Amino acid sequence: MVISLQPLEGVRVLDMATVVAGPGAARHLADFGADVIKIERPGGDSTRNLGWRTDPDDDSLYWKIVNRGKRCVSLDLKDGNDREYFLDLVRDSDVLVENMRPGRLEKLGLAPSVLHGINPRLVILRVTGFGQDGPYSQRPGFATNAEALSGLAGLLGEPEGAPLLPPIALTDEVTALVGAFAVVMGLRKVQLTGAGDVIDISLLESMLQLMGPLPSAFVHLGYLQPRLGSGIPYSVPRGTYRCRDGVWIALSSSAESVAQRILTVCGLEGDARFANFQSRSENRTALEEAVTKWISERDSAEVVAQLESADAAISYVHDMKAVVNDPHIQFRGSLVDVDGITMQGPVARFSSGNSDIRWPGPSLPEHGTRVTWNERKIDNDPQRIVKE
Repeated sequence: MVISLQPLEGVRVLDMATVVAGPGAARHLADFGADVIKIERPGGDSTRNLGWRTDPDDDSLYWKIVNRGKRCVSLDLKDGNDREYFLDLVRDSDVLVENMRPGRLEKLGLAPSVLHGINPRLVILRVTGFGQDGPYSQRPGFATNAEALSGLAGLLGEPEGAPLLPPIALTDEVTALVGAFAVVMGLRKVQLTGAGDVIDISLLESMLQLMGPLPSAFVHLGYLQPRLGSGIPYSVPRGTYRCRDGVWIALSSSAESVAQRILTVCGLEGDARFANFQSRSENRTALEEAVTKWISERDSAEVVAQLESADAAISYVHDMKAVVNDPHIQFRGSLVDVDGITMQGPVARFSSGNSDIRWPGPSLPEHGTRVTWNERKIDNDPQRIVKE
């Protein structure tokens, strides 16, 4: 009978990146069937010690999540034997992920031209803070820099307050998704042309994509978006609001029909100041004050019930305890248990159900100092992929 394969079954990935963004891209590939071998420096990747642990003698939760589904080996690429073994892996790889500062791979004698001389079909994903060239390319590339330089930090915070940085690894996680997407495009190009490629992605440009029309609005209109707290210019009311019982809710009116329903519930229908997008934007302060007052005079259960009954976009503001216990998240299985570790499930779902988290990030000696590639299970004719 024909068996269902994971989308990236048979794809071989070498992950020599560190921390979150590069390994995160390889993690997404592993989630959907790629055979990923992670190359660590002797002594192990620093992410093993990043953040929380369930056991002081165990690896960090971050390690277990970012490197799930991978097999790990420790190699010193300056050592001749380790280098030869690494190049043997390259010969049979489809993808290489690295995040060294530009030029470091070349100094190791592993420039893309060298790697393509060994394996011309190799897709090389290079993840850096600022890209492979340009005035900032040699700077240390951390998410903080990308969040500041992309304009994101300047938008976060209250109007008269300081610019803020996200309290999570936002840039790394976004760049990981960009990297996985880019690799799949690179693999498609190999299918079409037979030739590999070098893909240059950066934390900064990944975050710049999130700015939407703001660069265009400045160039063409001279518009500079101010800090608006939880607000955005084109959606009023929109933000987080505290109810009488101290519970916070989040409300959005990004569609005109939703905005009108919210105005009706709050007793503001018919007010000419709030009749359309333009007038609501011009009277932002008055509208936000009116909605804030209406919500603050009621308990959260009443606020949510009334606005949900009007089919408005409203949600409680969750902490992680509420996230873990949310009935929708539980119903969807958005969080999964992998060998006793709770973590997010794969980022996408296929109707065939063909995605899988095989194991959490392995312990340092688990796969030894040498591994071999898994047998490829794909074929140009899917009807020949059969299970006896």
